[in-house]
Amino acid sequence: MARAVSNRRKAIVTVLAWTVGIAIFFPILWTILTSFKTEGDAIASPPKFLFFDWTLENYFAVQERSDYFRHFWNSVVISVGSTVCALVIGIPAAWSMAFVPGRRTKDVLMWMLSTKMMPAVGVLVPIYLIFRDFGLLDTRTGLVIVLTLMNLPIVVWMLYTYFKEIPSEILEAARMDGAGLRSEILYVLTPMAVPGIASTMLLNIILAWNEAFWSLQLATSKAAPLTTFIAGYSSPEGLFYAKLSAASTLAIAPILILGWFSQKQLVRGLTFGAVK
Repeated sequence: MARAVSNRRKAIVTVLAWTVGIAIFFPILWTILTSFKTEGDAIASPPKFLFFDWTLENYFAVQERSDYFRHFWNSVVISVGSTVCALVIGIPAAWSMAFVPGRRTKDVLMWMLSTKMMPAVGVLVPIYLIFRDFGLLDTRTGLVIVLTLMNLPIVVWMLYTYFKEIPSEILEAARMDGAGLRSEILYVLTPMAVPGIASTMLLNIILAWNEAFWSLQLATSKAAPLTTFIAGYSSPEGLFYAKLSAASTLAIAPILILGWFSQKQLVRGLTFGAVK
């Protein structure tokens, strides 16, 4: 029998949750507000929160200086492309580890996870030289490849956890009905794991969209995504906080909207198996 929760405890938990939520969201809110200030108001002391002269000049200046839509399209292609590639590789890999495990399956999973513990700068030089020799510098293809490899361990681990929640008897029944490996993955396993695959896809898109290190190192102009677009407003002449905030707001707006509309699917997928 479930233990009743007192109203006082509910109130305390609610207040704590709102406090944490506001603390996490406040930097984003401050960035958005600063984007509507003049440069003078942006550095005013004490800072002005709501009572200032609202203006859109920073957004016009950002668009005049940089082609926002070109960077936006690069981010879309790179994040979606790397996500699709990671899922194409990760679904069969997670299937084999979940339903046909070997003696070294756990070791392979731990090895994949251990690659995320190494600083990215540790492999920057060899990857840069490889990309230079193969003509992949400043190309969308190059960034798709490196982001696929970077996020693949997370994709495999999440899908592996979801697939382990599916009873193996269902797959055995499909095999008895004559389903081959391709039919088993496409028509039996994948539909049952849609929440897990969807949440993995959304998380991978967010990670790829926000990736800054590899974007700054491997792309300069042609394939530069929105993270490079933001970095362009940090110059030796100083930081123009209002314009930098406008560029940051334009860069994070699409992913914030995506997260807002897909939050139920994301939470459902994460609680489906990943955090159990």
